[in-house]
Amino acid sequence: MKRAAPRSTLRGLIKKHKPQLRLATNVDLLVHLNFLLFLHRLAEEARINAFENKSKIIKLEHVISAAKLLVNSHRGHVMLLPLLSLPPSRFL
Repeated sequence: MKRAAPRSTLRGLIKKHKPQLRLATNVDLLVHLNFLLFLHRLAEEARINAFENKSKIIKLEHVISAAKLLVNSHRGHVMLLPLLSLPPSRFL
């Protein structure tokens, strides 16, 4: 069975962009989960945009407008949804 996320690739990308961070063992899974949650929300917003425009097909313009909406609504915020379910000892 294939793994859910390319763990070494994700860890390498995080280390490349932020080498000063000390990473927990499951940080790559949390990043992958955040990505999947963002992708799901993007798809939902694009579907709503397409429905409002009376289109049966989700087009590129629907996805772009949904992406702009999501980026503006989350600017300056860190998505901590997966971290909220962990006990506080896992943060240290």
